[in-house]
Amino acid sequence: MSTAPTPSNRLPIAIAGATGRMGQMLIEAVLDAPDCVLVGALERSGHARLGEDAAQLVGRSGGCGLTDDLDAALRDARVLIDFTRPIATLQHLEACRARGVAMVIGTTGFTEDERARIDEAARDIPIVLAPNMSVGVNVTLKLLEFAAKALSEGYDIEIIEAHHRHKVDAPSGTALKMGEVIAAATGRDLKACAVFERHGHTGERRTGTIGFATIRGGDIVGDHTVLFAGTGERIEISHKSSSRATYAEGSLRAARFLATRTSGLYDMSDVLGLERLAPSV
Repeated sequence: MSTAPTPSNRLPIAIAGATGRMGQMLIEAVLDAPDCVLVGALERSGHARLGEDAAQLVGRSGGCGLTDDLDAALRDARVLIDFTRPIATLQHLEACRARGVAMVIGTTGFTEDERARIDEAARDIPIVLAPNMSVGVNVTLKLLEFAAKALSEGYDIEIIEAHHRHKVDAPSGTALKMGEVIAAATGRDLKACAVFERHGHTGERRTGTIGFATIRGGDIVGDHTVLFAGTGERIEISHKSSSRATYAEGSLRAARFLATRTSGLYDMSDVLGLERLAPSV
C-alpha cells in the first residue's frame, strides 16, 4: 500500500462517487475524523464539478480536488471507500488490487460472477464487503440469526424493505443479507426457498419459504423489517435509518479495520467483532 506521508500520519482515504448522497456523507465523516484524511475524491468523467475542492460539496474547505483520474485518486490512498454501481466498483477493484489499496465496498447488486471477482481480489488486498455498513443493521443481523434458530419451526418468515425512489436494485442488498443469515441459521438454501414476487393466483404459502417485499418511494433512507408469523403471535425485528451518517461512520470503522490487514475478505461482523457476542441456542 502507499506509504506517502500524510498530515499527522492519519489514515489516507479516497472516496468513489464523491458527489453522490453517500459520497458527500463520507467526505464529511472523513473531514470530521481526527485520525483520517481525505486524499482522493473520484467522480465520473464529464461531471460538472470536476476540479473543485471536494470539501465544498459539504460546505467546507481544505479537502482534495474532485477527479475522474483513478490513478490520481488512489495515488496516496491506503483505503478506497466505494458506494457506486457494480460496473464502476469492479473497475476500481482492479486498480486497487494493482496498487495494493484496500477497499470498503458498500455497492450492492453484484452478480455471482462479479462477486467471484471480489473474492479473487481479496487474495491480494484486504476488502470489507457489506451491503450495509450501519452498526445497528449489523447488530440486527445477529439478532435475526438468534431469532431464526429459535423460531425455525412453525413460523413463516417475510422480509419487507423500503428505500428512496432512486434506488436501482431490488430487493436491497441488506434485505438479501438478512435472508442469507436466516437461511443459514435454519439450514436452508436461500436460492431454493426465496420468494421474490407474488401476483395473481399464487396458491397457499409454501412451508419453509422466505418471502421478500419491496417498497420504493420518496426519500426513505432505508427501512427493513423481518416478520416471524406464527400461530397466535408474530414477532417483528426492524431497523430504520433516518440518515446516511450511520453508513458513513460504519465505513470509517471498516477502513480503520482494513488498515491492520494485508489481505482477505471481511464483513461488518468481522469489523465489529460480533461473532464473539453471538448467543448460542
